[in-house]
Amino acid sequence: MDWQTIDWKALERLRSAFLDGTAGARDYWRNDRDLESYDQTFGQRIRWKWDYVLKDLQRRGWEPPRAEAVDWGCGTGIAMRAFLEHFGAEPPSKLVLWDRSPVAMQFAARKAREVFPDISVWLDRPSDHDFGTLLISHVLTELSDEQVVELLGLAVHATSVIWIEPGTHEVSRRLIAARERLRGTFQIVSPCTHQAACGMLTPENDRHWCHHFAPSPPEAFTDGNWARFARLAGVDLRSLPLSFVVLDKRQQPTQSDAVRVIGRPRVYKAHALVLGCDVSGVNEHRHTKRNQPEEFRRLKKGDIPAYLPRCSAG
Repeated sequence: MDWQTIDWKALERLRSAFLDGTAGARDYWRNDRDLESYDQTFGQRIRWKWDYVLKDLQRRGWEPPRAEAVDWGCGTGIAMRAFLEHFGAEPPSKLVLWDRSPVAMQFAARKAREVFPDISVWLDRPSDHDFGTLLISHVLTELSDEQVVELLGLAVHATSVIWIEPGTHEVSRRLIAARERLRGTFQIVSPCTHQAACGMLTPENDRHWCHHFAPSPPEAFTDGNWARFARLAGVDLRSLPLSFVVLDKRQQPTQSDAVRVIGRPRVYKAHALVLGCDVSGVNEHRHTKRNQPEEFRRLKKGDIPAYLPRCSAG
């Protein structure tokens, strides 16, 4: 990473567009330097989220179909590069990159070929035919409801979908709505442990949202340039919240004995309260020092597992 090439003024301009809600109105990429500066900073934080999700899928033994892969709204292509580096031992037969910005598509294609020089890359709007994997990353803050419906129309042509978004209440709720629209067509792979309606949709869970936390790498805390970036962007490098859903038309194994941890547990002297999701819905689970000593010790240390065994709710 070459911090000397970062255009900090460009990052300030991009951040302003994201914060004031105008990013969806027009193409905000002016040139390759914009894209390179973003890719090395904001893009890396997105990459760490993708690493979190893709590593979880690998631990579960999930493999993508070896057919055409589409990165919709590709930006710098950071999502596709993460996907290729995790699952690229047998890369997809064809890689389609699509973005409203021609500059971004060219940049993403160049970066993809740096990872896999021989891969077949197409820069075009995906057509309505069946394909392998659809990658969607951090787009819901820029899309209208009508554009989301159009995107869901494309998603039904994929065998699998990996969709990652910021871990905010508003965006999580929009992603849950997309999940509900698609779950009749797909099996839910992750983060859900079941195929039923989302437990967040009950009135008592209206204040909650489905989000998780990816770890930041050590260099985020030891490199002073990351501290400078954090001040400019107004982000906490220790906190990397995300919302995501992974879907697949192929049959998936069940996880009926597991509870998916949502957000951060509240840890007290002798017990921890964990918001968890399973087939019974979204409930608060109590893990006590006496009855679940191993899980309690992990939670007290801040080591938050993706899944916990069921225990008493309430």
